[in-house]
Amino acid sequence: MSNADLPSKADIENLYNSYYPIFSCILNNIQNSLLSDIELNPRPLLKSRIKSFKSYHEKVKRQRSAEIYHTQKLVLLTDMIGIRVICLFLDNIAEVERQISEKYTVREIEHKGAEQSFREFGYESVHVLIELPKECLDLSMLDDEFVRQHPLPEGLCCEIQIRTILQDAWAEVEHELIYKSEFTPFDAPLRRKLACVNASLSLADTIFQEIRDYQKNFQRQKDQRRTSFYNQADVLTDEENALVTDSNSEKRDFLKDEIGRPSPYVHGTIDDMILHALHAHNSGQLDLAVDIYSRIISSNTKLDDVVLSVILKHRGMAFFAQNKYRDALSDFEKSASLGKDAFRSFYYMGIVQSVLGENEKAVECFSRSLEINTFQSHAYFRRAVARYNLGEFQNSLEDLDTAERLGLATQECKALRKRLMKEFDIM
Repeated sequence: MSNADLPSKADIENLYNSYYPIFSCILNNIQNSLLSDIELNPRPLLKSRIKSFKSYHEKVKRQRSAEIYHTQKLVLLTDMIGIRVICLFLDNIAEVERQISEKYTVREIEHKGAEQSFREFGYESVHVLIELPKECLDLSMLDDEFVRQHPLPEGLCCEIQIRTILQDAWAEVEHELIYKSEFTPFDAPLRRKLACVNASLSLADTIFQEIRDYQKNFQRQKDQRRTSFYNQADVLTDEENALVTDSNSEKRDFLKDEIGRPSPYVHGTIDDMILHALHAHNSGQLDLAVDIYSRIISSNTKLDDVVLSVILKHRGMAFFAQNKYRDALSDFEKSASLGKDAFRSFYYMGIVQSVLGENEKAVECFSRSLEINTFQSHAYFRRAVARYNLGEFQNSLEDLDTAERLGLATQECKALRKRLMKEFDIM
């Protein structure tokens, strides 16, 4: 082929641009598909793009593809259509990759970041190349004649990049400073500065993930401790009020199973001590849990009132598990006085008062809790039980109705309703 036969850049651009509406339609379909298929909390941010002609033309020339000389055929690149999935945390990346691999046909997965060339300096990303699902090839929004004149190139695919917010920020800046620039900074001090920036962002990503892991662990331990507290309260109050059900044997087994599990935590920061105490509490090492909670409370560290309220609440639960009800009540009262949103502290006070047989005080505590947060089905149920014990059957029935209307449906509810119906029959 002579130089005179070479197509002009304008011819190639016209051909490329003629496919733009098709690429745009397909890209929109894929993005909508990903939005519905990726299940992640918090939801990731999706960015999408069709490769610009300038980038397309430069890349094709770099690849020295002979196909560029045939203007009737569009040269296809794997990243013509691209979507970037931007997550908050490092562990989200593997989860998104897993979900995409399960729901789409994957051609290739590349974990970038290990390359040694300076052009790829600091670049981190997971690139997943997927085949286009049939439903994403729907071009019904476009004119039929236009579609007929522009048959889809064989092998068209979509590149999905998965990154954290910080990885994406670095990639965007790096692309402008290095990849697109004709000047590559070989100066050693400047390269060290770039390395420091990348290291800082990588460290921030790691720290964010560690905090996230800590929060998940803390919540898991806290939920387990709260479940144990509720189970013990159910066993005590249900037996006292003859609301015994088959589930109570399971609750006793749950409490026994928690005893003796080793703790993976060591003393260090306040956070470490709290996790250690929670684990000890959940493992049945109640003396140890109380000791750790007490050392945190009496430490020289100035604790925020909200934090102190939480620690007191935890220690109160440990005292309760030891059947030290007066100590538990004292801690819950202090917790309630410090916390701005202390509906749980008042609720726990009501449970202790119920166990002590102080039903009037229990009703008062449950009422205080419901004044702060009215959407507590269990608080209505326990106030219903306390009011039943006081002979306030109509008020008890109203509370029971409210608890069930809020979604509480337990054997204990059925047992209380049965007892209330007997009382109304007698009356």
